[in-house]
Amino acid sequence: MLKPRNDNPAKKYHLVASITGVRLDRFVAGNCPELTRTHAQKLINEGYITVSGKEAKASLRLDSGDNVDIVVPPTPPSPLTPEPIPLNVIYEDEDLLVVDKPPGLTVHPAPGHPDHTLVNALLSYVPQLAQISDSLRPGIVHRLDKDTSGLMLVAKNQAAQMNLIEQFRIRSIVKAYLALVRGRLTPEEGIIDAAIGRDASNRKRMAVVKEGRPARTQYRVVKYMNDYTLLEVMPETGRTHQIRVHLAAIGYPVVGDAVYGVKSPHLSRQFLHACCLGFKLPSSGEYVEFKSELPEDLEKALGKIR
Repeated sequence: MLKPRNDNPAKKYHLVASITGVRLDRFVAGNCPELTRTHAQKLINEGYITVSGKEAKASLRLDSGDNVDIVVPPTPPSPLTPEPIPLNVIYEDEDLLVVDKPPGLTVHPAPGHPDHTLVNALLSYVPQLAQISDSLRPGIVHRLDKDTSGLMLVAKNQAAQMNLIEQFRIRSIVKAYLALVRGRLTPEEGIIDAAIGRDASNRKRMAVVKEGRPARTQYRVVKYMNDYTLLEVMPETGRTHQIRVHLAAIGYPVVGDAVYGVKSPHLSRQFLHACCLGFKLPSSGEYVEFKSELPEDLEKALGKIR
C-alpha cells in the first residue's frame, strides 16, 4: 500500500513488493500514480529510489517483501507567467478541462512564441498547474496547431495527466476534425497510411517519408460543395501536422494551408477544426464525448463557397 511518510515539500513514499520478478521501474510507475516509468527511471538513476536501503538499477528484479523507498523532489517553479487570456471551457472537473481553443493561439511557449499561449492562460485559470512536473508544458497531453481551432484536453494534476497520456498512447481517445479540401475527393471513405517525418528539403515542414514514424488517418466525405469537399477526419496516430501532411500527400491539401498547399481568398488560416473528442474520465472510467461547432470564420468561408 502506498503511504506518504511525511508532509515535507519533498514527497516520500514507502512501498512493499508483493510479487517476485517485476522490474523496479515498472513496479514504481505502476504503484505511484504521479510517476511515469521515465520519471521513475530518472529518480532511480539519481538515487532518490532505494531498495532495502540501497541504491539500485531500474532493471532490478524485485523479490516479494522488498522495501522500496521513494523520494519525489519538489517540482521546480514554472518559469512561465500566468496571463488572464479568456478561455472557452466547455467541461471541467477536479482532474481535467476540455477547452475550445480559438485559432491563432499557440498551445505552449516555444522559440518565437515565449508567451501569450494557451499554457499562460491555463496557469492563470488553474494556478495549481504550476505544480505539475513538466514546468514548460504543464497539463498538456496533446496539441493543436496554432491556426487549428477546436477541442483540447488539459490535465489539472499529475495523476490525471499520466492517465490521459496513457489513453492517447493506447489510442483509445476518439478525435475527429472537420477539414475542407479543394476538389471532389473520392472514394468517399478511406484510410491514408503513410509514415511521416521531417522534410529533408525543409526541416520546418513534415512530409511523407519512408523512414518516418507510422501514421494512419481515416476520412469520410461529409458533403461536396461545388469544387470543394468537406471531410470528417479521424487520425489514428498523433504525428505533427498529420492531417495536413496526409491530405496534401494525396493531392487534396487543406484549404488555406499555406505550408502544405496554398492560401485561400476565403479565409486567413487552414480550414481545420477539432470537432469531437471522446475519452474516459480518469476519476471513474466513464466514457464521455464532447463536440464543437464550426467557428464563425469557417462558417463564413463555407457560405462563400456555397
